[in-house]
Amino acid sequence: MSIKGFFSNWIVRNILLAIAIVLVLAFSAHLLLKVFTKHNQEIPVPDFINMSVDEASRAAQKAGMTIDVVDSVYVRRMAKGAIYSQNPPAGNMVKEGRRISLTINAVNSKKVTMPNLVGYSLRQAKAELQSRGLQIGRLIYTPDIATNNVIAQLYRNRDIVPGKKIESESPIDLVLGLNEQDNVTYIPLLTGMKFNAAKDAIHNSSLNVRKIVFDRSVKDYTDSLNAVVYRQEPDTTNVPAIMGTEVSIYLTADKNRVPKNDSKK
Repeated sequence: MSIKGFFSNWIVRNILLAIAIVLVLAFSAHLLLKVFTKHNQEIPVPDFINMSVDEASRAAQKAGMTIDVVDSVYVRRMAKGAIYSQNPPAGNMVKEGRRISLTINAVNSKKVTMPNLVGYSLRQAKAELQSRGLQIGRLIYTPDIATNNVIAQLYRNRDIVPGKKIESESPIDLVLGLNEQDNVTYIPLLTGMKFNAAKDAIHNSSLNVRKIVFDRSVKDYTDSLNAVVYRQEPDTTNVPAIMGTEVSIYLTADKNRVPKNDSKK
């Protein structure tokens, strides 16, 4: 049978027509699937951290997403109502229309009760403040028989009575005893430490934080928490320092700025 005769056969023509219809339907279904499910079409999640909810809503709409505020925390050093965290994180690839869950910094500050720290050691006072959601401010030393014994507690340069309600994360200054026979400490090596760990190390050594300087790589609150110390003044030394000495720390989010020999994991 010739080729012309083969294709003129009605059975062959019907089979070819059926194959063509199946191919068209399969292609149409694949095309519709891509249109309605955005198959293999993903877009990056914007960075909403530190934005207001209105700003985040506009940014999400522009990116083809929606936002949903699901929780709140209270962070004293962060703007009230600002986005604290997001899920999925910025940079993740998602399909258009994805809902992004947000946690914001509470508009109304959280109140906590001031404890009675008088008579506590510095270590005990620090632990009690942290358990109440407060933090150590300045260590003010005054002559006394017992070194690092809490003599008074201050809030905004005034005595604060136990039981008073104050904002969470407020710094509390401690007036501490200092015996002249026991009044020296050593400046710790802070290079490579994260922000909060460095502050803890300074206070644990009976020292004060004089100045905190972030470089340009630290752009928001989250960056500040993850930033590490690349320089300190004065530097660590084997020479004793008087308790209450002030230490300045310089922090960066760029790990390449941290001296390799001194960095800590």
